[in-house]
Amino acid sequence: MLKAKDVKKFAKACGADICRIGSMDNWEGAPKQMDPRYIFPDAKSIIGLGFRIPRGYLRGIEEGTMFSTYEFMGYSGMNWRYMPHVLRQIVCFIEDHGYEAVPLPNWDAFSYNGYTDYPGKEKKFRSRPVAPGLPCPDVTISFRVAAAVSNLGEIGWSKMILTPEFGPMVRAVFIITEAELETDPPILPGTLCDKCKLCAKMCPGQAIPTDKSVKFKVGDIEYEHCDLDLARCSNAYSGGNPEFNPFWDPEIKMEDDSYMNEYLSAKYYGSPRGNGGPCPRIMHTRNNPAIGGGRGCIRACYAHLEAQGKLTHKFVKPFKRHKEWKLD
Repeated sequence: MLKAKDVKKFAKACGADICRIGSMDNWEGAPKQMDPRYIFPDAKSIIGLGFRIPRGYLRGIEEGTMFSTYEFMGYSGMNWRYMPHVLRQIVCFIEDHGYEAVPLPNWDAFSYNGYTDYPGKEKKFRSRPVAPGLPCPDVTISFRVAAAVSNLGEIGWSKMILTPEFGPMVRAVFIITEAELETDPPILPGTLCDKCKLCAKMCPGQAIPTDKSVKFKVGDIEYEHCDLDLARCSNAYSGGNPEFNPFWDPEIKMEDDSYMNEYLSAKYYGSPRGNGGPCPRIMHTRNNPAIGGGRGCIRACYAHLEAQGKLTHKFVKPFKRHKEWKLD
């Protein structure tokens, strides 16, 4: 019989930094279109796998000298290459023990169906239910909720997953399986996030409100995070604030910052994308560069948790080592 300890040992041997387990029963109350029990009705357990974002991936952005490492190795490289490889090995391990397992990778190839929180100008037809009572393909889970259900981490005010080991410097994938595995205790709200809201103060896109929130329940536990502005978040991520974007041509001026309120703004990104805008060359060669580097939601939050001594993974020197750079 497959045991939780066996899955955890194998997951870490394959390259996952964290492996925790929750019950599928805690998806009760989820919207039909985001409920993974429709993906695999016989699933009993959800396995949350956390993968650290090494601090060194963000060091170049912190110093203002190297921006591509985080995007390639800490973002797309992890989501599209490393984590799927590890995910497959663990799924096969579970199935070698006679239990079916379904991987839930961290990508959005199928998520633009009008049911996720990606902003859209209009909702076009994507799919329809294959039978009465079923949701439309593809069911797309909320990874924040999945982190809570699988007991992988807490949800911070910024909407980021926070783990006791690495704070917000982590990416996650999940597996649902019919194997009934021993569950881990939840990481309760307030364990890590004290709602200091430094994430909001330091966000270059002002995408994190301090007074608007979203609440949800997992079992009897209520979680709360900010009502994130996805348009401003996405644009700030790609360098939409010239004060924190050294690739912005200083000769190109914007009359105001209204472009920040439009998801994938043609004024900022150029039209077609990569032609025009304040930094067309980098937009063309790297498509969606992570110039913002998680200034508030990752770097400021991590430094705060580290200073409080809340993270179990320790370093010789602190992450924040000098005053942050800012362009005129």
